[in-house]
Amino acid sequence: MSPNKKPNVVVFFTDQQRWDTCGVHGNPLDITPNFDRLANRGTHIDASITCQPVCGPARSCLQTGLYATQTGSWRNEIPLDPSLETIAQRFSGAGYDTGYIGKWHLGTRRDYVPVEERGGYDYWLATNVLEFCSDAYDCNLWNNDNEKVHLPGYRVDAVTDAMIRYIDDASKKDKPFFLFSSFLEPHHQNHVDDYPPPDGYRERYTGKWTPPDLQQLGGSSGQHLGGYLGMIKRLDESLGRIMDALKSLGIDDNTIILYTSDHGCHFKTRNSEYKRSCHDSSVRVPTAFCGPGFDGGGRRPEVTSLVDLVPTLLDACHIDPPESMPGRSLMPILRGDSSDWEQEAFIQISESQVGRCLRTARWKYSVEAVDLDGETQYQSDEYTETFLYDLKSDPYELQNLIGYASHRDVADHLKGKLLDAMERAGESRPTIVEHAITMPESQRTVFAEEILQ
Repeated sequence: MSPNKKPNVVVFFTDQQRWDTCGVHGNPLDITPNFDRLANRGTHIDASITCQPVCGPARSCLQTGLYATQTGSWRNEIPLDPSLETIAQRFSGAGYDTGYIGKWHLGTRRDYVPVEERGGYDYWLATNVLEFCSDAYDCNLWNNDNEKVHLPGYRVDAVTDAMIRYIDDASKKDKPFFLFSSFLEPHHQNHVDDYPPPDGYRERYTGKWTPPDLQQLGGSSGQHLGGYLGMIKRLDESLGRIMDALKSLGIDDNTIILYTSDHGCHFKTRNSEYKRSCHDSSVRVPTAFCGPGFDGGGRRPEVTSLVDLVPTLLDACHIDPPESMPGRSLMPILRGDSSDWEQEAFIQISESQVGRCLRTARWKYSVEAVDLDGETQYQSDEYTETFLYDLKSDPYELQNLIGYASHRDVADHLKGKLLDAMERAGESRPTIVEHAITMPESQRTVFAEEILQ
């Protein structure tokens, strides 16, 4: 690649995909060979954490590089503020052709998205709430002229076909392209509360493997996990098709692919639905980059937030991220220019609760505003400690340590870091009420150096 030639970008964005569905995270079922290949070739973000485990808010973060309370879209059904500059507009300003295909979930309608609500994308083939406008074998999107387009095939394949058509057309132009593709899968199909995979795929995975948290906590995984994993298998096959298309067009070496998801899925184990909790089942997602600047980056230990992905992509394409973005670019580390990285991700939780959380490489600390519904309020002046997990010994978060005397120093340290993170995100500094000590002599006291991990 010429040093002056800007790379193309393809964002392959899934919905509600757990991190442990991938082979590089230890899944034994060979569901994601193409994602694993991408991650092993490029840069694998081992601890990739969403900053908001809800569809619309997470999308507002990835479209702007801001936290959901900064975008104003802190719960579903709050459209994206049109005055905010989006990632599409930043790429467009740098000479890119921009395209969006799939689910938007940041508009005012359920079906088509008016031009002024599209975030500045040039090419448009999408719908606002895809789960209400389509089904597994009935994919409906709306084009630039707000005309309904019915795409044939299983929904993942239909969106992938549209991506390949866009890439083929864009590759013939004299400027680079930025394509953001947003799949619904493996999100549940709302009107039937099911995870519909392609025909024949559910049977491949039903009863084959269950993550430890779901084994312990139950939920709906016995009913839904086979279909969920079948959907992810088809997504991975589609990722392989995109990689093949780029190779066949001779642009694979000059195209960055970012694969990530908005949040995970806890299968009704942590609350009454599928996400909206502080647990890694809700907030840890599969994320990897490949292409210029990322190939050979390896498995990265940096705890990385969704808001970090936006400045990273901009930086990789030689577009200066604005100082107003709270996220951090990984590129200085990948280029070997810096090793400075704060090992933490800040999480805001809405709808199920008004919650806040800090996730480090080892620890998870979460608080909740008591008696606030998360639907009408997005922050509070007072929170109560609810969870503390040691992810080193308890990666599936089955032992809550918040009431342990042995871990009080850890909680105090993380409380201070959480309060600082809330202020950096533009929130006022609240009061956090400490949890009572219920286990006074349960474990050894955590060593000082462990607290900082």
